[in-house]
Amino acid sequence: MPGDWVVGTGSREVEREGYLVYAMLVGEAMSFNEYWADPRFQRKRPNLRGSKKQAFGDNIYFKDGAGVWRQLDSHHSLVGGAPNPVNVKHDTQTDRVLIAEYFAYCGGSGPSLPAALRHFQGLDICARRNHKSRFPEALIADFVAWFQSLNAQGFCGAPLEWSKTP
Repeated sequence: MPGDWVVGTGSREVEREGYLVYAMLVGEAMSFNEYWADPRFQRKRPNLRGSKKQAFGDNIYFKDGAGVWRQLDSHHSLVGGAPNPVNVKHDTQTDRVLIAEYFAYCGGSGPSLPAALRHFQGLDICARRNHKSRFPEALIADFVAWFQSLNAQGFCGAPLEWSKTP
């Protein structure tokens, strides 16, 4: 929902649990087809002949005239560019794309969340993948103040996965 904060933290599997990967203040939400058609996001379609950042564009899904999900050749598709049905099903389970003007993507080099935020009044905010919650307003305010103190905006660090790709 617009006005909500969405925060992603690293995983235990790559020894980044409790580190900030991204944070965004949701400004708007739209369907995948709206995202696909919106001129503001045409540059977010992957360009496999461009830079690594261009190759990892995220505007890759849309429904065709028959209502079937389509997937561009991307890091989410199979080798050779064929759609990956597992990724299509997972990534499109909710037909909604969240848009933010105020965000930071820190990737694999993000800062560690302060302990007071990670374990706020007994809540472990880095509990598990896809964890969703309505956190107390005090925790949200403390997080926002900490995040803003970082002066981080936009693309601040590459994903860990980029080190594994050519």
